[in-house]
Amino acid sequence: MTEATPSAAGARFARIAALPMRSIGAIGKGSTGGFFGPFREIADHREMLSLLVKRDLKARYKDSALGFLWVLARPLMQLAIYFVVLGHFLGAARGIPDFAIYVFAGLTAMGLFQEILVGGTGSILANAGLVKKVYVPREVFPLASTGAALFNFGVQLVVLVVATVAIGKPPLHAGLIYFLPALALIVVFGLALALLCGAINVYLRDTQYLVDVITMLLFWASPVVYAWQMVKQLVNIPWLIELYTNNPLTLAVLGFQRAFWVAGDAVEWPGDLMLRMLVALVVGLILLFVSHRVFLRLQGNFAQEL
Repeated sequence: MTEATPSAAGARFARIAALPMRSIGAIGKGSTGGFFGPFREIADHREMLSLLVKRDLKARYKDSALGFLWVLARPLMQLAIYFVVLGHFLGAARGIPDFAIYVFAGLTAMGLFQEILVGGTGSILANAGLVKKVYVPREVFPLASTGAALFNFGVQLVVLVVATVAIGKPPLHAGLIYFLPALALIVVFGLALALLCGAINVYLRDTQYLVDVITMLLFWASPVVYAWQMVKQLVNIPWLIELYTNNPLTLAVLGFQRAFWVAGDAVEWPGDLMLRMLVALVVGLILLFVSHRVFLRLQGNFAQEL
């Protein structure tokens, strides 16, 4: 017995010593190898990703009486403020029929983008304990934040559709084809920026606060509570109008409004809106690829920085 234990331990150490060393910061290396290696690793850890999404959702509403109903609290409060203050007191609703649906469609789109970006930026720091103790692909943390954001988005989307049905204008029209490209734009650009900002935030903690400010500016730079047509009328500089219109978030918000705001079928929209969205989506995929490569370069020292 006294000799068996050391020999068993020696055999175990020999097996461990024979395993190849792997740097978590390396690109294109490791057991999975190649260009698709990181994606295979994420797929191999899909159960961990699912658990992180569920944990995020449960922790957010733990011990609250209303639970997931709080998902609706902020957007509905924003809708009420913008509808009353901007829509009626300041007259923004003039010329925008069904102003509440118009605004809520934009709020739903922007809310998803903001939650993906803000949540993803802080996701590595929020999971510092796991990063330092357990090896998992670091991308699962921004992805988990994106998954939780999509769940909350789904709840808000149901409310938006119910609201359109309640006023007798369900989105059963040709404009609904803009929904999926608009959703893809938000997810792709949101995740790309979340990966980039999440990695930088590990080294520069001010990043998360800067992101909060930037998302606020992006909200007002998109036609959520005012009409795109108003901007076109007020700004007489063609190249500036094109720059504003081709902003991916502007295109995504317009796509949501085109899909769910049935009263806007007769309104003027940017020319070739679908083509603009598809071009922006290609640009977003390139940005996602670049952001992921930067993330892989920076992740090697995450544990030390945390």
